[in-house]
Amino acid sequence: MTGFASLKGAAMGFSWVAELRSVNSKGLDLRIRVPDWIDGLEAALRTAIGKSVNRGSATFSLRIQRDEEEGVLSLNPAQLSNVLDALGTVEQEAMDRGLSLAPSKASDILGLRGVLDVATSETDTKALREAIMADLPGLIDSFLDMRRNEGQALDSLMKDQLKQVATLTDSAAAIAESRRDETAATLRANLARVLENTDAVDESRLAQELAMLAVKNDVTEEIDRLRAHVTAARDLLASGSPVGRKLDFLMQEFNREANTLCSKSQSVDLTAIGLDLKAVIDQMREQVQNVE
Repeated sequence: MTGFASLKGAAMGFSWVAELRSVNSKGLDLRIRVPDWIDGLEAALRTAIGKSVNRGSATFSLRIQRDEEEGVLSLNPAQLSNVLDALGTVEQEAMDRGLSLAPSKASDILGLRGVLDVATSETDTKALREAIMADLPGLIDSFLDMRRNEGQALDSLMKDQLKQVATLTDSAAAIAESRRDETAATLRANLARVLENTDAVDESRLAQELAMLAVKNDVTEEIDRLRAHVTAARDLLASGSPVGRKLDFLMQEFNREANTLCSKSQSVDLTAIGLDLKAVIDQMREQVQNVE
């Protein structure tokens, strides 16, 4: 299930921006992107987020920076010496070639990389980690609120799809029932033709063949299982707990029964219903990937 939340925080001379986002995934793939110099932060975040997020490809990212006023400028004597030596070499080479260079200004030299360092005090990473973690519950709540809103829309959509499956299943049952007498008559006619052209008939073998033909043409079990799957899916959606994996398995069972219904239909109308069932079931399978 998709979701996104962000927040800004500040403490101990630092400011940060944290983001938590997720996209669809069958399982939980949690990625943490944080500065590695804050001891224990990644492990703490992984544990806290893992308790609230059960499914999806989720990413937590943290961008942190020290406030500028916390730094104190100091001169780097070694780097200054290197710069002045290089400057002297350049000026001497220019003079040897008869070239005249503009005088160097102190501000130009101080602006060179490494001449001025920003001295910073040591950071208490434990206190900083605790400050960041204190902001996490609010971030997770906002993230889950977005996922819940999407979940409510998804719940309504899937209930409508299950209603379509139930309606199509009832239509398939009605067609199968209306064809029962016709199927029996066709079977009797075919049997009569066989008996007319056969001198000796093995009654036991004939009974077995008739039973097999009857089973091949009967879609009662498929219809019963489709109805049972609809009931099971509705119960899962109403449970209020993470059911994504169970629904994913149930979609496979839905598809299996629809395929069998098509293969056993021997009727244009029944085949059409079977194809409609497969189309709706495929739509549900796509949506189930968004369910936690």
